[in-house]
Amino acid sequence: MCALKTMCDWICVILLFVVILGESEQDDVVCEMLGSPEFPLMSKKGDVVIGGAFSIHSHISEPSLSSADAPGLPICSRLNLREFRFAQTLIFATEEINNSSSLLPNISVGYKIFDNCASSLPTTRSAMGLINGHKKKLGQTCSGQSSVHAIIGTSESSTTIAMLKMLSVFKIPLISHFATCACLSNRKEYPSFFRTIPSDYYQSRALAKLVKHFGWTWVGAVRSNNDYGNNGMATFITAAGQEGICVEYSEAISRTGSTEQLQKTVRVIRGGTSHVLVAFLAYDEMDVLLEEALRQNLTGLQWVGSESWITSSHLADQRYSGLLTGSLGFAIRKAKIEGLKEFLLQVKPSQDPQSNVLKDFWETTFGCSFQSGLRGTEQCSGSERLQDINNVFTDVSALRISNNVYKAVYAVAHAMHSMFKCGQNGESMNHSRILADDMEPTQLVKHLQDVNFTLQSGERVHFNENGDPAATYELVNWQRNPAGETVFMTVGSYDASLPNGKQFTMNGVNITWAGTSWERPLSVCSESCLPGFRQATIKGKPICCFSCVTCTAGEISNSTNSAECSRCPSDFWSNDDHSKCVPKAVEFLSYGETMGDHLAAFSLFGASLTLVVSLVFLWFRHTPLVKASNSELSFLLLFSLTLCFLCSLAFIGQPTEWSCMLRHTAFGITFALCISCILAKTITVVMAFRAKTPANTVPQCSAPLQRTSVLVCTLLQVLICVLWLVHAPPFPLRNALHTNKRIILECDLGSPVAFWVALGYIGFLAFLCFILAFLARKLPDNFNEAKCITFSMLIFSAVWVTFIPAYISSPGKFTTAVEVFAILASSFGLLFCIFAPKCYILLLKPERNTRNYIMGRNHINTPQ
Repeated sequence: MCALKTMCDWICVILLFVVILGESEQDDVVCEMLGSPEFPLMSKKGDVVIGGAFSIHSHISEPSLSSADAPGLPICSRLNLREFRFAQTLIFATEEINNSSSLLPNISVGYKIFDNCASSLPTTRSAMGLINGHKKKLGQTCSGQSSVHAIIGTSESSTTIAMLKMLSVFKIPLISHFATCACLSNRKEYPSFFRTIPSDYYQSRALAKLVKHFGWTWVGAVRSNNDYGNNGMATFITAAGQEGICVEYSEAISRTGSTEQLQKTVRVIRGGTSHVLVAFLAYDEMDVLLEEALRQNLTGLQWVGSESWITSSHLADQRYSGLLTGSLGFAIRKAKIEGLKEFLLQVKPSQDPQSNVLKDFWETTFGCSFQSGLRGTEQCSGSERLQDINNVFTDVSALRISNNVYKAVYAVAHAMHSMFKCGQNGESMNHSRILADDMEPTQLVKHLQDVNFTLQSGERVHFNENGDPAATYELVNWQRNPAGETVFMTVGSYDASLPNGKQFTMNGVNITWAGTSWERPLSVCSESCLPGFRQATIKGKPICCFSCVTCTAGEISNSTNSAECSRCPSDFWSNDDHSKCVPKAVEFLSYGETMGDHLAAFSLFGASLTLVVSLVFLWFRHTPLVKASNSELSFLLLFSLTLCFLCSLAFIGQPTEWSCMLRHTAFGITFALCISCILAKTITVVMAFRAKTPANTVPQCSAPLQRTSVLVCTLLQVLICVLWLVHAPPFPLRNALHTNKRIILECDLGSPVAFWVALGYIGFLAFLCFILAFLARKLPDNFNEAKCITFSMLIFSAVWVTFIPAYISSPGKFTTAVEVFAILASSFGLLFCIFAPKCYILLLKPERNTRNYIMGRNHINTPQ
């Protein structure tokens, strides 16, 4: 590529000296370097002349070398019917313009068409002929002024660049119908270049989106080893990387390259693991690749092609159909050109008997020869009918590139028309003088940049600031019709002018895939990671090669091939498949579960049993035993025990703001009242049986002292709870951090210090009761109130001492259950230890319910 640019730059410099100095010596130098300028294959004079350069012959061969003869020029052969149709389309368009009364009136348009043989050296010689004109002297020389005002061509990016190097010195505009290299959009390097085909900048990105759309993340690639293929593939690989697509291999081939390189390329393709092959190839490279693919029996590939070959009728014949059926690729939008088919069918050698190219066309089309005496070949009569032929030349059912040639000719015509108009009334000037003396190529370039017109077909033609047209494509799929013939079915479209995300659309037509008509091939390096897994890169491999790792607990991936797992919100947790976040199970001690029901039942049973004891005491309130037990404190103690049992119900059920404040404060106050009553009873018992004389057995001041002690002790707990509720009250809390899969609805203490102070105060009262009851342990055996209190305090203390570690270590709702269990256990302990012996005597041993038995007169011992 660099060598080509250097050569062309030197040629341009030499030509500049030729034009400026006009010296024959320099003419000779240039002609020796390049050979004589080509004669145009087809030409017509006109006031303005449009040049054309097409690859009418697709094969070039070097001449035989001999020491006796001067070196000859390369020989072009193998007529390309599609390129010949392009040239005839140029002629058709000029004839239409000449017959138009509205476009370039009174101005005739001529043409000069050259064959560049799809090669750089013939292209350079064609450019010489277009630039300098041609007149024959004793010897062929490069002389004369430029006889063309604009050039249509060429069909390849590399040859277009070579021609632009020549034309850049003279600023002659070049409008290409088929050169798609994105590099040609560089206005600084190619200021006079235009094209009627979109840049590969858009096609390469469209191909990447196409591959991504069908889920192919692991593809192979092959390209033409020229500007078209190298630039296009580089853009595709960049765009593919942005779409998360990996290219397994990228091979380059050339139609003039070695057979060994071609064989190596096909071996690489066969050895690849990808099932999709992106072929960014020019038509000629695609032809030689398919030949080698047939030799090596290359099958089972899904081909994705560039616009250069994806609608080639020649490649769609039976020879390659087994390889290419199901191919996908973007093509230029097809169009209809009214009258073109009739014009093409009129082409025949008799139009110009001296034209070798017309004879070559006729011989290629009908398989005959104008030379007589050739064995196995019929002689052409010239009267054969093109109407009976159906080939690439006569098929105008889906014109794509031919329409680009047509648009290019009309763009030049509209630019010239705009340039020739002047004055308010649009009157024309002396065209002959303008054309001969004043027409500057830069003027035509400026007017080409500004053209904006609509063809008869309704298609709008204009160029952007880079000389490019609007980038719109059709997505073409190779399918078989009922007759078994390959047809190009449009299955989608791509419009680069639309917002991202809406550019690529499918039209709902069923797609035929490679090897089958219903199953889309899969081409990935690694199998897709299902939801619930994430991709983990494998060291030393492309990003498309990965292993699938299960998302950790609490994380999910809800799509295929997720790169990362996302963590669930705090109130949610991952399901078993780690594919979605589900609400965490809400947990609290409820009435609807077995444990909650049992605790509630025991609470109600305890409260009921306490009421029964109260009724028993009420029934026997006048008996000595009840009186000796201080009936007032006994009833108050039973009432407080009832509240203790009932307060446990506040711990069951869904926590609310009120229930949270009630449960802990009610627990603290009721138990403080209960223990205060027991403390008062204990003090009374000690005072009664520690008296020195019988008269002082029941002090007169005992009743007010009992009430005062109960009131004071209870009010202190009330004060603690009020301060608690004012400064930091308990509140409902959704604890989502304690466990992963559950949300624990609980009551936050608000102030743990206040809770432990309230609980500690109850413990302090219980400790006083225990000490006093322990001191009264040697009272008369028949009256065992002190012993009962001692045992009840032992049980009470054991329950709450055990409660502390159990409360701290229990998870979730079991924390609340432990607290309820402690309340019920301690309440039942107090109830049974204090009142069960009395109820036993009252109900089962009434003979013991006497004053003498209770006082134990025969057994009273004075305390030591």
